[in-house]
Amino acid sequence: MIDSALVDVNWLVEHFQDAELVILDASVPPVVPGFESINSEKNFAAIPGARCFDYDKEVCKPDSSLPHMMPSPELFQEKVREIGVNRDSIIIVYDDVGLYASPRAWWMFRAMGHDQVYVLNGGLPAWIVAGQATVDALSSAEVQGDFEAEERNNLFCDFNVVLAATDDKASQIIDVRSKGRFNATAPEPRPGVRGGHMPSACNLPFARVLDNGKLRDRAELQQMLGELASPEQKVISSCGSGITACVMTLAAWEAGYRQLSVYDGSWAEWGLPSKLPVIS
Repeated sequence: MIDSALVDVNWLVEHFQDAELVILDASVPPVVPGFESINSEKNFAAIPGARCFDYDKEVCKPDSSLPHMMPSPELFQEKVREIGVNRDSIIIVYDDVGLYASPRAWWMFRAMGHDQVYVLNGGLPAWIVAGQATVDALSSAEVQGDFEAEERNNLFCDFNVVLAATDDKASQIIDVRSKGRFNATAPEPRPGVRGGHMPSACNLPFARVLDNGKLRDRAELQQMLGELASPEQKVISSCGSGITACVMTLAAWEAGYRQLSVYDGSWAEWGLPSKLPVIS
């Protein structure tokens, strides 16, 4: 349908009445300095008809000690059916920061076998700047969906895969945290987590692939990523807890990379006291 994982506001306006269209608000409160939500409890706005896709508390692995880990295919299917997602749905995900939390929702759906999912470039702020109408509450599904999850195991990976990648020239780990956290010169926000990075990982803070809340153009992304990894390599993105790593995965996708994986536990897991190696 679209030769990109992105749609812009004009595309969404043009296709707003399409029967298969489902709009999902995948906002998660930002914790990275410099990124702020335009929504608050007292002042909330949403794209009309948008439904809540809450992977922070609902569509995630229950009882995990790590935040918003990928759920089982069965739980994912159950939860997205509840919000009316069908097998033939064309899904548009957005967030209220611009481009922050929505790429993880995009990658989650792809990991569960659904390719007709796209990110609204610039998110809710871009929608509002374009003068489009908003509502003050999210919608609920009128009927349950018939979505069927078909898990692709390699799109999210665990620490064993990452550990093997630290000594594999066919793989490249990209850590998207700040330079300070990568080099252990800035404190980790989670108590008890070690500072530093994985062996052989390179650092490209995710904010660098963004420009005013939108993804940079393809040529810029190809240049940035080309300095770190080739499209023939497997690129594993890692961040603090698996959210902004997906921004880099989206950037790599737009740059033409297809061997992509996200380290689900990211530094929240790797940085815990353990025998996993850390360079600081």
